[in-house]
Amino acid sequence: MSTYRISQLAELSAVPATTLRFYETAGLLPAARTASGYRVYDDDAVDRLAFISSAKLLGLPLEEIRELLEVWEQGVCAHVRQRMLPMITERITDADGRIAELSAFSAHLARVRTDLSQPPPTGACGPECGCLTTAPTTPVAVSFTRTRPEPAPALDDRPATPVACTHGGDQKGERIQQWRQVLDSATGREDIDGGLRLRFPADPDLVADVARLATAEQGCCAFFDFTLQLTPGALVMSVRAPEAAEPLVTELFGVRA
Repeated sequence: MSTYRISQLAELSAVPATTLRFYETAGLLPAARTASGYRVYDDDAVDRLAFISSAKLLGLPLEEIRELLEVWEQGVCAHVRQRMLPMITERITDADGRIAELSAFSAHLARVRTDLSQPPPTGACGPECGCLTTAPTTPVAVSFTRTRPEPAPALDDRPATPVACTHGGDQKGERIQQWRQVLDSATGREDIDGGLRLRFPADPDLVADVARLATAEQGCCAFFDFTLQLTPGALVMSVRAPEAAEPLVTELFGVRA
């Protein structure tokens, strides 16, 4: 049976070594160790990684992939299918729900466009002018990223962006202070794959401050991925970064990525 170092497995599977280490930490991809402490993998790890990658393409979360792996290890396809079927059914329900939300939001935008196409009133904007509209009931997601356009990016496909901040000294200290002031208003936080998620009140000034800081952070730290999701009741910011950026994530946001 062949054995592979982590760099070899990363090249063979087209999965970054940082992701392989994350899978090991998450209990998805066990690795043996050499006497010198280096990770080594066998052919079973190659098959296991292929199964993980396939499950991720189906949109399954890591918790469900971990469950499937326990069944997959038994080597009975019928059992894997039996466990996977309700998971896929749930993903279909989720996808249909997102389609409905996007359709409703598209209809909302179409109504706004129709209003804006009408002759404008005399004077300033008012309740009937079309420029002012009630908030849609569906969330509006905005991504701040230089590496991928997806609203909820996955770190696996991240190009090799250098983990380096162009700010230093007073500029960096000022940015950290600005983030800490904003974070004082956070109403919740949680760890997510490759980063963290923060929840804020949907206060217009606070939303503007968070968006401004996220945009500015992209200007000096291009390896960050920010996703802002705005609903009538809350602003949710997801932050993701490579493993090597963990010290900076901790410094900025006060939690471990």
